[in-house]
Amino acid sequence: MKTYFVTGGAGFIGSNFIHYMINKYNDIKIINFDKLTYAGNLENLKGVDKNPNYIFIQGDICNKDDVQKVFSEYEIDYVVHFAAESHVDRSIKEPEVFVKTNVLGTVNLLNVAKSFWETSEGFKAGKKFLHVSTDEVYGSLGETGYFTETTPLDPHSPYSSSKTGSDLMVKAYFDTYKMPVNITRCSNNYGPFQFPEKLIPLLINNCINHKELPVYGDGMNIRDWLFVEDHCKAIDMVINGGRLGEVYNIGGHNERTNIHIVKTVISYINENVDSSVTESLIKYVEDRKGHDRRYGIDPTKIKEELGWYPETTFEIGIKKTIKWYLDNQTWMKNVTSGDYQNYYTKMYGNK
Repeated sequence: MKTYFVTGGAGFIGSNFIHYMINKYNDIKIINFDKLTYAGNLENLKGVDKNPNYIFIQGDICNKDDVQKVFSEYEIDYVVHFAAESHVDRSIKEPEVFVKTNVLGTVNLLNVAKSFWETSEGFKAGKKFLHVSTDEVYGSLGETGYFTETTPLDPHSPYSSSKTGSDLMVKAYFDTYKMPVNITRCSNNYGPFQFPEKLIPLLINNCINHKELPVYGDGMNIRDWLFVEDHCKAIDMVINGGRLGEVYNIGGHNERTNIHIVKTVISYINENVDSSVTESLIKYVEDRKGHDRRYGIDPTKIKEELGWYPETTFEIGIKKTIKWYLDNQTWMKNVTSGDYQNYYTKMYGNK
């Protein structure tokens, strides 16, 4: 029975990954290691928390003792490293928090895993450290072209810079120590359990509550949208089949402008929930500092090497996503009652 050490497993992508793996396999053990900051929510794990192959441990990736204790008690085969500070606006206000968690926390995990996996003859067989990163490390694209795994790293925000730093440390542990690692870089994820400071759940929540919908700049910034379950499938495939030391880009081939996303959410809710929700709620606000204009990923490498492809079109995925948030408004209320509401008020006023 392989044991997965999943950091940040109470967050958005981490919790979806745990659901995906528990549903797919009955012969694995998953240790969910999460600090439970504002974006970590154990409600995300309802349905798997009673599974005998699932264990939750509250801990901090920056705390060496916390991490060592897990490795001492369990034979860890795979580290799947999701835990990160990930919101760009927060990084602009508090960059030092992002450096500590994303860079130093990653180095701490690498060091502990290395100390338990390394032998005098190299590394134990069957071990792997998979580092989940982002397409934002590549910077911004023009109107054409796509990010590939060989695109030079050119981050523009404190968030993406901190992720770039962590990526390079993971690469260094492969180059220097031959530690068994992979790095994945994904495009914008969407789906269930996403903390509502991010665009899509923020829009849904504000529509439900007839609040203004803040849109940065002219709303024409473009992102490549990836349904979170497709991302989880890709990570599983990289863990099991990815060549050691390699980077794999994971993209949805679903490029949309931000204003298109906004109008799509409004249209769905207007037609299916509340006809009083209209585009009059849109409010253009001052653009984000260092706001990248366009991201787009070329996932050819993972398609050709591992046979992965994004199964969920945006048209299907966005409807599934909106419906999930509408069907889980208690979850949304519980989440937005705390840190998110304070954050939103600071950013946009008490609208």
